[in-house]
Amino acid sequence: MPIAEDPEPRPARGDEPGGSDPSGTGSRDPFADLVLDEEFIRNAAVKEQSGRTRMLSARWKHTPPVDPGGRRSVNDGPTPKRRFGRKPKPQAVDPWGNPRPRRRPQWRTPLYVVLTVTVLLAALNIGGLRNWYADHNGGSSSAHAPVPTVAPETAKPTTAPPKVDEQQPTVDHPWAGSPAEGWPNGADAFVVPEAQATGVFSTEQVAAQLQSVKDYLVAANLDPNVIAGGRPDAALAMLERQDQDGARAALEHPSKETDPTDWFSRFDPRDAIPVGDTVKVQGRMTYEGDGDKGVLIHTDFSYVYALRPGPEAAKRAGSPQPTTGAPQPAKPTTPAPPQGGTAKPVGLVVRAADVAGDTWTTRTIVRRVDTFRFYDPGRYRVQPKKIVYAKSQTDPANSACNVYDGFFHPQFDQFAALQPDNPDSRPTGPAVDPYDRSKDVQQAEGCGTISRD
Repeated sequence: MPIAEDPEPRPARGDEPGGSDPSGTGSRDPFADLVLDEEFIRNAAVKEQSGRTRMLSARWKHTPPVDPGGRRSVNDGPTPKRRFGRKPKPQAVDPWGNPRPRRRPQWRTPLYVVLTVTVLLAALNIGGLRNWYADHNGGSSSAHAPVPTVAPETAKPTTAPPKVDEQQPTVDHPWAGSPAEGWPNGADAFVVPEAQATGVFSTEQVAAQLQSVKDYLVAANLDPNVIAGGRPDAALAMLERQDQDGARAALEHPSKETDPTDWFSRFDPRDAIPVGDTVKVQGRMTYEGDGDKGVLIHTDFSYVYALRPGPEAAKRAGSPQPTTGAPQPAKPTTPAPPQGGTAKPVGLVVRAADVAGDTWTTRTIVRRVDTFRFYDPGRYRVQPKKIVYAKSQTDPANSACNVYDGFFHPQFDQFAALQPDNPDSRPTGPAVDPYDRSKDVQQAEGCGTISRD
């Protein structure tokens, strides 16, 4: 009877009870002549599977394999035809039937090299790239970096403003390349100091005098109508009678001795047109007693005006300008400078025509150091609440030399080649930084030069 370890009955050895011996071999081993050579292995009817094959077979009984797709072999049949009747190119295969990867075009490598070199050169010379863009497109680069905001002065500075990247100012960016870009706008720079009783005047009276001086500075230097060439009637009305008569005489008969630009900031609209109504201002205001029970108010402010060419800018740059007298009447098609009447609101000011296609602008910097006096009315016969000039100094930068017609005349870079070789207007003095407020105003004769505008 077979046991569990021997599923098949063992052959009889011939000594069993009953004497049965089916194999007929008696007591001889039936496998004694068996040779396990290569021929025996080739003729074997059943071959043992490898361990990995048995493992995968057991796994696939419950989880059949999934075709990941994407790869094709020679056994997958022909590739589907492409649309629009295009014949697919036969794909090369290796000796094992796997498709060979397609070789990419060789032109991409040199293209990447050229692009890399271009980016490196642009990064090393970003300033030159910006200037090239401005020269060829009439504007500044879109990567214009803003300048940090600068607060109004509280004391005299000790150094000049730091230098900024030189850029060509345009109508879109009139303050590009100027340290004044971060300066306060207009009247925001006029910080009135805290008033205290001084001399015979009470605290309230000193506060009113400081506010009166601020209003005068706004009317004389920031009024859009006055800057565009109009008469400064609002500023004239704030002056004491003697100063008012002197300012009116200068406006009516401008000359070297009586120049209206010593009082007011004005531009001939045929020459230059303000770019918007923003004026950059920096400075400070202080006050003290005058020793005669009066009050002295000291002001030191620099005004920066952004300007674009007027309709006759190129013509005037190419011809000598008169040194005295008022400007000649303009042609009927060109608006004349505003004359007479009070200052109109900004929306009613008539602007001159622009120069077609020209976007380059320039800047004129005017520094005014003034002292205003309020006399003791008990000792002097004066008009109450009127302003009196005690001392005045004016230093303009980027304005034509030896021209005394009552207007500032800025010079534009695009018309520099048209200017005649006039020895009287040729800069002869040393270069001066008009933004350097750490130094006092230098009243020098002759036509000077500026280091930046």
